[in-house]
Amino acid sequence: MYEKEKQLLYEAHLTLEKYGLVAYTSGNVSLRIDDKVLIKPSGVPYSSLKPSDMVLVDLGGKILDGNMKPSVDTATHLYLYRNIEWAKSIIHTHSTFATVFAVREKPLPVLCTAHADVFGEEIPITEYAPVGSEAIGKAVLKVMGKSGTVLLRKHGVIVVGTSIEDALKKAIFLEEVAKMSYFALAKQQVTPLDIDEINKLHQQYHTKYGQ
Repeated sequence: MYEKEKQLLYEAHLTLEKYGLVAYTSGNVSLRIDDKVLIKPSGVPYSSLKPSDMVLVDLGGKILDGNMKPSVDTATHLYLYRNIEWAKSIIHTHSTFATVFAVREKPLPVLCTAHADVFGEEIPITEYAPVGSEAIGKAVLKVMGKSGTVLLRKHGVIVVGTSIEDALKKAIFLEEVAKMSYFALAKQQVTPLDIDEINKLHQQYHTKYGQ
C-alpha cells in the first residue's frame, strides 16, 4: 500500500541526513495522502530505515498499515494537518543552528536576502510545549506566518510544506540562514532588512526565480 509514497518519504529522510539536519533517530517527515498520513516510525536509526518501515495512520492517529509504532511526534503532525488546509508535508528537526535560536528563545530575524527570498518574514518562536501530544501543534498555530516555518522553544523546528519538496527546501534553507545569522550576531548587533525590501525580494523570488 502506497509503495511509491513510502519510497518518497524514505528518500526525504535521507535528504535530511545528507544535509546534516538530523542525527541517528531524531527528526521526522510526514506526508499527507487525502485523509491519511505516512510518517517515520519511532526510534529507528537512519542507517537501518527502510521504505517499508513507514507507518500509515488516519487523521485521528489510528494505525492503518505498518508493523512499527509511529513517531512520538505524530500527534503534532496530525493536529497541524487537521488545521492547515494546504499542508501536504511536515518536517520536524533539531537542526543545529536553527535550534540554537530556539534554545536561546529568540526568533530568527531577516538579516540577508536569502532569508527574505525563501521565507519573506522573521521566523517566529513558539511558547514552550511538551513533546508527545497536540500541544506543540497548538503552539505552532499561534505564531505561524506565511512561511509555514516555526522555531519550537527549547526544542527545534517545524516546517509545513505544500509538498515534500517544498518542506525539504524550507528546512534546508532555514538551517543555512540560521547558521549565517548565528555568526553574524556573534560579532555584533546586525540590522534586519527593511520590511518593504523583504516583501519585494520574497515576491520576486516566488514569481520569477527558477524554471
